[in-house]
Amino acid sequence: MSDVLVYLGTYTEKRPDGGGSKGIYHARLDQATGKLGPTTLAAEIENPSFLAVSHDRRFVYAVGETSAGSVASYSIGSDDGLTQLNKVSSLGADPCHVMVAHAGRSVAVANYSSGSTVSFRLNADGSLGTATRELHAGHGPKVDRQKEPHAHSVDFSPDDSLLLSCDLGADRVYVYRHDAHTGVIAPHHPPFVGLEPGSGPRHLALHPSGRYAYVIAELSNTIAAFAWSAKHGTLRQMQTISTLPFGYTAPSNTAEIVVHPSGRFVYGSNRGHDSIATFAVDAKNGRLSLLAHTPTGGKAPRSFAIDPSGRWLLAANQLSDSLVSFAIDQGTGKLTPTGASSTLPRPVCVLFVPPKR
Repeated sequence: MSDVLVYLGTYTEKRPDGGGSKGIYHARLDQATGKLGPTTLAAEIENPSFLAVSHDRRFVYAVGETSAGSVASYSIGSDDGLTQLNKVSSLGADPCHVMVAHAGRSVAVANYSSGSTVSFRLNADGSLGTATRELHAGHGPKVDRQKEPHAHSVDFSPDDSLLLSCDLGADRVYVYRHDAHTGVIAPHHPPFVGLEPGSGPRHLALHPSGRYAYVIAELSNTIAAFAWSAKHGTLRQMQTISTLPFGYTAPSNTAEIVVHPSGRFVYGSNRGHDSIATFAVDAKNGRLSLLAHTPTGGKAPRSFAIDPSGRWLLAANQLSDSLVSFAIDQGTGKLTPTGASSTLPRPVCVLFVPPKR
């Protein structure tokens, strides 16, 4: 069994000792053992906090999470290094999420501090072209985090006709119509669905069946399960379930959510409890039931991802500078540490690149 390419996004703040991250790194995960190989700098860029790869595996896109706000495009080299094609303004402050349309003609970005969703048309060479921007509105009850809108993620529907954007500040998931040829976005009708006040929706994951969507809420430490209609572009909430153990009261905030490729399990990370919560998906109705909490072996698991085979999970512990791998039981969804870990300053994004077929 061959290894698989993984890119790693980081925060690049400098440290008193002069160390720290320089940008985007790459490594190879051994799909026989789940062990991550040596990490190598792929491209220098400030605060590449989220990465996305085109579906033809030719290009990588990265946000630069700064007050100036940028997004960069790269071509993947034969040595897994990245060559920058262009770098443009994200049209907002502190972009924190990026996604590529399935047809590879658009890239979407969520600008956290500006509360906006931006869609870029891609040029034929993979570089970023013209853009359209939609501003969010609203606020939530938690004044320290929700005085204004804070766009936190972007996800295209499988046919690229819709773009969904979670907003932590407004307690909403916005839905936009997306022109797959021009990249232009416009409000759908209805334009958004609201979540519980103060929940702070962060990231969204669509179920492979196309029938369900799961939204992890950072401030309430919950996952909301929705019935998703791609035809009508509507979300109907079915359930809210905690990501934390019953009775746990110490400070914690969720981060990432991933649906297993089989569709049988959903995983969500807790920063503070420093664990990954594993849920079973009811095949009949998409509702979740808690299976387990697995410590991530580090502090603040901001990001994790499942490799293309569905057998391994790689967790990025931001505050302990560690990458820890876990084996996934295909029958039960249980996570078991492989015993393998790597060191990388402030890792905050894990991106697997599926092998070409």
